[in-house]
Amino acid sequence: MVSSVQGEDGSMHSNGSVHNSNGAEEKLDEFRSLLGKSDGDLLKIVSVGAGAWGSVFAALLQDVYGQFREKVQIRIWRRPGRSVDRSTAEHLFEVINSREDVLRRLIRRCAYLKYVEGRLGDRILYADEILKDGFCLNMIETPLCPLKVVTNLQEAVWDADIVINGLPSTETREVFEEISRYWKERITVPIIISLAKGIEAALDPIPRIVTPTQMIQCATRVPVENILYLGGPNIASEIYNKEYANARICGAEKWRKPLAKFLRQPHFIVWDNSDLVTHEVMGGLKNVYAIGAVQFQHVDRGANRVADHCARTALTGDFVWESRTGADATFLGLVAEDFRGLGGMVASLTNESATSKSVYFAHCTSEMIFITHLLAENPEKLAGPLLADTYVTLLKGRNAWYGQMLAKGDLSPDMGDSIKGKGMIQGVSAVGAFYELLSQPSLNVLHPDQNKPVAPVELCPILKTLYKILIKREVSVQAILQALRDETMNDPRERIEMAQSHAFYRPSLLSKP
Repeated sequence: MVSSVQGEDGSMHSNGSVHNSNGAEEKLDEFRSLLGKSDGDLLKIVSVGAGAWGSVFAALLQDVYGQFREKVQIRIWRRPGRSVDRSTAEHLFEVINSREDVLRRLIRRCAYLKYVEGRLGDRILYADEILKDGFCLNMIETPLCPLKVVTNLQEAVWDADIVINGLPSTETREVFEEISRYWKERITVPIIISLAKGIEAALDPIPRIVTPTQMIQCATRVPVENILYLGGPNIASEIYNKEYANARICGAEKWRKPLAKFLRQPHFIVWDNSDLVTHEVMGGLKNVYAIGAVQFQHVDRGANRVADHCARTALTGDFVWESRTGADATFLGLVAEDFRGLGGMVASLTNESATSKSVYFAHCTSEMIFITHLLAENPEKLAGPLLADTYVTLLKGRNAWYGQMLAKGDLSPDMGDSIKGKGMIQGVSAVGAFYELLSQPSLNVLHPDQNKPVAPVELCPILKTLYKILIKREVSVQAILQALRDETMNDPRERIEMAQSHAFYRPSLLSKP
């Protein structure tokens, strides 16, 4: 069944404010014409999945285009039946009463009383119910605009023109296999935009990586040119609060350029890019390394001595900064300074050291570059939005938060990777997938020191350590510090130079099953 909340008098809401829609209707009309929409034929957009980013993405579209109800319909699907626990209901009530605009909106809509009852324990609230009022269960403190919520997947997607994949990568395949059953008799081909950041590893008949867009294409048989990936340095709550942000939509030229224009807003700039593979893989990798992102405080002097060199050599390898002195040194100073607030696995174990954080940054980014060169012959450089996505995730992502909670002892790997109030920690499954893939002997590369073939994962010490902590659970979080203090660890630039060899590329890693 469809459950919906209509915006009062058709105006657009974002945290209670009405937005200027100059140019929005023209952009909407232009995109509708590309799809051959006639008058009275709605452009139907649905976000599948109601995590923080999926909900915010739907709300951004609703804010801008929702007022044109005769031209577009924007909805969001989430599973029914998820109850809101008492402590979350109490916190939600506090948020509502701290925001006069939200409070007035709920009172006008006669929706306030249920939150009073929820706080008192006299009523059970449900996630799909509160989403209609603009509250995402994974992001309670950032109220969104009212959303039209659908709890029946078939009804949500069967005639949708644009489907947004807001699911975790671990759920993408299963849900889109179900969606494919509803599209068997479909005539028109939908456009699918995936927001998922993560991968799977398939080992038979040959080792290969499976990205969310590949999962979707395999499940639905929608042409590759109609499946795109959108990613960038995006913290969902900040974007909805109109902090300036940018992103890239990646895929075939047919749709990426029109969609970049359609999705662009004054505070959310969307560019287009053809390199789908690198962006999607980097989206998974940055979650991996964010978990281990570090706040060092008591660090070995040896680490301090090599930090600037490590950081500079990594940054001059595959990044946009080519100077070996001024430019990259200045950049590293800025990065290290900003990393004072960086969250991560060993945040509570040691005192703060911006220099040592740059050591981790140098090593993890060099491993990311190493891995992407396995997958693509000429991958997009780790620069611009790709680098920024990694940077912001290390600063303020849920994966970095998860690592920090592990270090403090507030969470343990045994508790799983679906965390109350945060949703799915996608970096955990990505650690397992990348490790399994890169440990296959068939992918062996020549070790630069030992001059013998080794599995690629042997040249990724950070990834190996995270696997031992999170998946095997055979070492403590202290192991991430020990890995960085290993005196035999190679200069990150050596890893990058090896990766840049065309002989290193393994095209089979992206082959279709």
